Parts: sequence; C-alpha cells; structure tokens
Amino acid sequence: MTPQLRVIGGGLAGCEAAWQAAAMGVDVALYEMRPLVTTGAHKSGDLAELVCSNSLRSASIENAVGLLKEEMARLGSLIVAAARATAVPAGGALAVDRELFSARILERIAANPRIELRREEVRELDDSTPAIVACGPLGSPALTEALARLCGSPHLHYYDAASPIVAADSIDRAHVFAASRYGKGGDDYLNIALDRAQYLTLVDDLVNSPKAQPHGFEADATGGSVPYFEGCLPVEEMARRGADTLRFGPLKPVGLGMRTGTRPYAVVQLRRENAAGTAYNLVGFQTRLTWPAQRATFGKLPGLGNAEWIRLGVMHRNTFVDAPRVLAEDLSLRRAPHIFLAGQVSGCEGYVEAAATGIVAAHNAVRRIRQEQVAFVPPATTALGSLLAYLRDTTSADFQPQNVSFAYMSPLDEPVRDKRRRRELLAQRALATIDEIARTLQAHDVTHEIMPV
Repeated sequence: MTPQLRVIGGGLAGCEAAWQAAAMGVDVALYEMRPLVTTGAHKSGDLAELVCSNSLRSASIENAVGLLKEEMARLGSLIVAAARATAVPAGGALAVDRELFSARILERIAANPRIELRREEVRELDDSTPAIVACGPLGSPALTEALARLCGSPHLHYYDAASPIVAADSIDRAHVFAASRYGKGGDDYLNIALDRAQYLTLVDDLVNSPKAQPHGFEADATGGSVPYFEGCLPVEEMARRGADTLRFGPLKPVGLGMRTGTRPYAVVQLRRENAAGTAYNLVGFQTRLTWPAQRATFGKLPGLGNAEWIRLGVMHRNTFVDAPRVLAEDLSLRRAPHIFLAGQVSGCEGYVEAAATGIVAAHNAVRRIRQEQVAFVPPATTALGSLLAYLRDTTSADFQPQNVSFAYMSPLDEPVRDKRRRRELLAQRALATIDEIARTLQAHDVTHEIMPV
C-alpha cells in the first residue's frame, strides 16, 4: 500500500485519526514507535494505551465531556465505540478495562484494509506531504525537536501523574463500603471512610513523605518549580495547599450515605479498573511520592493494610504547543500547513478531548490531500466546536491545556436560569447540529461511511 496520509502516534488521537481518514477512502500509514522505542510512562506497546486513569469521565450528555463523547459516537468514533464495548461499572462515568480496550482498537485497526500499522519511530517531519502528528505528550526527542522547529516557538510542558492500582482480593472488605456518589450507577465504587484523625494523618504523610525526582525526560528546562496541570494535581500537591483541600476535592464525603446514617469526615474512593473486578484504582490519587512512601502512606488507609499494589503512582511530562499562536483553525501548523496536530500535543487535555481532535485533524488532512479549500471546523454550538474554540482563544498569553466545558459553547438564544435545564437544551442543540454535520459529511464525500466499530 502506498499511503496518502501519515499518522504519527498510535494513541487515542492517532488511532481515531487513522480510522476516520480510512472511512473517507484514504490509505493511511499509522506509525507507532512502541515497543521498539519506549517512553517513561507507557508500560506496553499496545495501541491506545491508557497511561493514567481508566476513566473517560462522565457519561451524561448534561456534562460537557459526556456530550462530546456522544457527538463523537455520531461521527463514527472508533475510540468511543471501543470504550462503550469494554466498559466497567463506574457509576455515572464511562470507565474501561484497559487491556480489552486496547485489544479491541488494535483488532479494528488491523482489520481495516486502508490502514497499515508500522512499528517504527518517525524522527523527521516533511511539510511537503500531509501528515497528522498525534504523538501524545511523550513523543520521542527527535520528533519533538522536529515539531518545535516547524512551530517556530518553544514547546510548553506541564506534569501529569497516575494513580496507584490495587488488587481487589487484597482489600479488606470489612473496612470499606460499596456505593456510588448520589447513587449514580449503584454500588460501583469501594469507599474508605476516614475519621478526622485518619484524614489528618494522611494529609501529613502526603505532605512530608519523600517525592520522586523527575527523570531526564521530565526535567523542567527552566529550572523553576514543576508546572503542574491544575486539573490533575498530584494528591500531595493538593494536600500541601491546605489541610481541608482534599476534603473539598477527591475525598469529599458528600453523596455517600453510610448505613449508620452518619457522614464520614472524608472518603477515599476506589474505582473498578477492569471488567473482571480484580483491580481497583485510587480515585484522584495521582502522585509522585516515591514507591516506598506510597506503600507506607496508602497502607495506613483502612482496608489497605495488606494491599497488593499492581501499579504504584508515577509522574510524567506532557508536552504541548501554544495552540492559539501555533495552530490554524483546522489544526494545521501555521508555518507548515501540511502538518496537522491531534491529541494532547495540540493543547487539549483528557482522553476524550485527545481523540476528538483526531476526528477534526483527519477530516482536514483529507481535505488538504484533495485540495479542498473549506476546512472542517464544527461550530461552537457543539462540544467539539467549543473544544476547538478554546484552542483558538488568545485571551491569555500563558496558554494551558483545558478539558472541554460548556464555557466555550455558544449561549442559547434565550437565557435559561436553571443550570440543569440550560445544559439539557445546549446538549439537544449540539446533537441536532452534529446529526446535520454527519449527514453533510456523507453527502459531501461519497466515499465516507460511518464504519461499523
């Protein structure tokens, strides 16, 4: 096969982009350097490996990310279809069995006659031919340098962290209770109730325990403080900001009525990690504590005294471009218009958002191949369009990645005071727009099909 489009990176965005381009009748070479070249965060050579949480967040269309997933599904998203097919119980969230999720995506990619998976590192970028760079937050140094040269400005970076995972059969069930917050999803989570003394001990341990130092690929080139992403702070950083920070964040005790009728001082939640229910992750406990410190600190939590840790928390760097000043509205580089970006490197944050940009980049790369002048840019009346609107927002000189939100969606014609009703109406309008976009895409491109996933 002689590919018409190169997609660099076999993560969520790259797999989505390759799938979408193939659905439009374009032959794609999908490059993934793992397992030949490893990163500091990935554990395998699997496609679409979930490095941090196994959750794709809310499933409700009254939540911006839930709405985004539904929009993507109606545009034939491989990632959303695979996630729904490999879902594990997670209350009101869509969480997946990591291994089944990756395996399903590999199966679909391998079976697609228009996609050739190439296990090799791409070290240079050629602006004379269309390509989508979806290397994720940890592209190889050579590719990152090549991208930086094309951008014409330095890359920015922030630090992200992953939560520990514990074997289910090592949890002492006498010290946990099963429930979902506000009853959404039934008894999907295991919950550890903490009294005030236990909570303050945890906070003290988090603040004062030794922290892992960044590896070479994670080092802060400026020599300054670690630039954490505010939406995914290490648990010890949250604890450092005040004794009650965690109680009003991931350890909030509300919505989890215990059989005794009393509210605990704080609650640690454990979410199922796989379909078999043999592993759970500590929700919100992304961390850079050293591994011995993690065992000691988390081992003090009720029910985890004899915990078998399948994976301890790790910290890694996420690299991204200054999107408002580097990218055109179609996600191509202003200085290299045949190169499109997708995924977290484009400046979005989150699994779903990364995959969503893969859809946009694919449509626009195919249009560039076919020398069409009109870009594919969904309007801000949709969640997908609102995500793109943020990437174009030049208000702040210090661009930082952000999850999709209703804040960047176009307001309703008539103001609605009730928040829930307002979001319902925004979602209805968005899905009606997406349905029309899907019909237009199929009419515009006779080769385009919503491929079975």
